[in-house]
Amino acid sequence: MVGSLIINRRKNFSILRGDLNARSGTLSPSNEGRPMLSDDEGHATSRLQKRTCLGKEFDMPNSSAFADKLHSRILQKFPFLIEMFYWALNYAAYSFTKAIAASLYATKDGVTELAQEHGISILNFEHDSMFSIFFPIKEVDFQTFFTTGHPLMLTFFNRIYSLVHIPGTVTRTMTLGNFAAFFVFCFYPCMPPRLLPKEFGFHDTVRQDNAESVWVGGKNVNQLAAMPSLHFTYAFVIGCTFIYHSGIHWRSENNAIQQSTFGRCLWLLAGLFYPLLVLSVIVATANHYYLDAVVALFTTSVAFFINRIWMLLLPAEGMLLWVLRLKKPVPTTGQRLQTANLKVKEDEIDYRYEVV
Repeated sequence: MVGSLIINRRKNFSILRGDLNARSGTLSPSNEGRPMLSDDEGHATSRLQKRTCLGKEFDMPNSSAFADKLHSRILQKFPFLIEMFYWALNYAAYSFTKAIAASLYATKDGVTELAQEHGISILNFEHDSMFSIFFPIKEVDFQTFFTTGHPLMLTFFNRIYSLVHIPGTVTRTMTLGNFAAFFVFCFYPCMPPRLLPKEFGFHDTVRQDNAESVWVGGKNVNQLAAMPSLHFTYAFVIGCTFIYHSGIHWRSENNAIQQSTFGRCLWLLAGLFYPLLVLSVIVATANHYYLDAVVALFTTSVAFFINRIWMLLLPAEGMLLWVLRLKKPVPTTGQRLQTANLKVKEDEIDYRYEVV
């Protein structure tokens, strides 16, 4: 987290002195291509601002007036603090899934027995039904391949599982994907392969190798939440982001930054390799079934297409910022790409004027 704060900090902004670029007469990343006009100044001091949400326009408190407050300036310098705040809310919601599932299924032996039944039924669905053609390699055989012949690779997988990368952007899609998973955790508790009875042949390699982190072995971690896999959810989003940056879907006239063929192939391979790597990790460590990744792919795809539903909470966010006297910072993610695109567009405009 500390590393992300440092990497994503606004370099040309001083908490005590403000925007260094603006004071030196140059454009800052937050106002590149848009010089400050009198209308902007009036907008910053207005108590209300017009916002559009799902096609409807409404008034909400304008928190830009608090940009010079010390706590606002700290957020402007370290905008990743906002991402950390929303991830904390996500983690709080995740922590409740364990208690909710336990309260919903308090009969018999409780949620543990039901979660075990669900885990076994998934194995039967994958390998003892008409759908077995889509799952040619059993999870236990896949894990055995590494435990018996490639222990060093398995140790590497254990570390990856505990320290898997969590995206800090694509916030709406990630949050909606998380809450979709949390909903499933509550109403469909599922025991991971590593916790199934010994006769199924799985081993808890992460804990046997002492590779667990606070995200894997904390007291608030829901151990009966195998489906869908959040590890694969994040890996799928990262992979799609890599593929997007490969530019394979861009038309040449819209591609402001021309990438080399090698660069495109590198992004594309990374986009395909990373999700497959994480899939191998979660199965080899017996933390998930193949079907967990399939469901994660589905929930994440749906979350991407309907993520604008979170825009309904914009008024609530605006009110919170107003109460806390905060101005929400502009994210620095993608700043270098935006700056390069702007430079290319300016060069194109100059060229057109020269031609005319």
